[in-house]
Amino acid sequence: MKTLLHQLYDFGQSPWLDYISRKILDKGHLQRMIDNGIVGVTSNPTIFDKAVKTGNDYDPIIRELAQKGKDKEEIYDNITIRDIQDACDMFLPVYQQTGKKDGYVSLEVNPHLAHDTDRTIREAERLSQLVNRSNLMIKVPATEEGFPAIETLLSQGINVNITLIFSREQYIKSARAYLNGIEKAHFKRKDISRIASVASVFVSRVDGAIDSILEKQMNQEDSPMQKSELKNLLVKAAIANGHLIYQEYRGIFSLDRFRELAGEGAAVQRVLWASTSTKNPNYSDIKYVQELIARNTVNTMPEDTIEAFLDHGKVENAISDESSRDQLVLSHLDDHGILIDEVCKQLLTDGVKKFIDSYESLLESIEQKRKMFQSK
Repeated sequence: MKTLLHQLYDFGQSPWLDYISRKILDKGHLQRMIDNGIVGVTSNPTIFDKAVKTGNDYDPIIRELAQKGKDKEEIYDNITIRDIQDACDMFLPVYQQTGKKDGYVSLEVNPHLAHDTDRTIREAERLSQLVNRSNLMIKVPATEEGFPAIETLLSQGINVNITLIFSREQYIKSARAYLNGIEKAHFKRKDISRIASVASVFVSRVDGAIDSILEKQMNQEDSPMQKSELKNLLVKAAIANGHLIYQEYRGIFSLDRFRELAGEGAAVQRVLWASTSTKNPNYSDIKYVQELIARNTVNTMPEDTIEAFLDHGKVENAISDESSRDQLVLSHLDDHGILIDEVCKQLLTDGVKKFIDSYESLLESIEQKRKMFQSK
């Protein structure tokens, strides 16, 4: 029986799940989600930290490794790589049936390396070799130091999920890194039809940051007209920004440069909408799904957002060829002194820090359990 997720896929947008855990792997839950239409999965240190800290699904393997004298970093490697391998195996039929378009599982490089090109490359190579699955994607953040690493990894035939994209500038650099990497891979006579990449654009965090500024200005504003103007801009920036990024995508991948690569088997680098749960309860719980439906894209969602979309979503195109309305939103923000590029720069800084904090918290959670099991 076809679900709304199958209909979404048939339309041209791939629904992915935005977390992975031992529980959903072992209990058959992930397989049921695949049967319902989920065609990929992403992961990050925050997800693993929550699973280790709040549950006991990883306790048997942590106990076993702790008693073998493994340190926290070795244990982290073991549990994450095992989960990713199992998920890759589970999604392999999807990978094969979709002609390598979907069925990918993403694993993030150590977030401490976000501003270190050479070490990012070495770590991505190491993880790729350890996981050893054709449908693995390595997540690399869209920092200035990340772009040359992305280009190098793609040129080696490693699939890359470019993460923490907030601005159009970051997106454009991500697309260029992909094209450069694919061209280099083709020059090396690699089979470029086997190389995949997505550009992960974080959505709801943009509204979170900008709406906070708007609400502060509203509280300080005496003029009812100005208050109304500010209020009308709430929860609009992220969608407008996403629509404009999608227009950039359509322009870049319609150029002769990509057409020549496509003729040699290269796949398009799809835009992936990330951070798509609605944080503000006053708005639709599927806002960042419904308003970002577009062909040749991916939306990676938490499970509650997936369930909400299955319940009351509708598959219809949300992005038109006309971008003037979206440009107008950003222009009005600019009139009020809110520069989206500056907001996005701060969001990138904050995003890297958040992943570092989660990574360190995860290692601490592992260390606490490691010591507990070692002492028994």
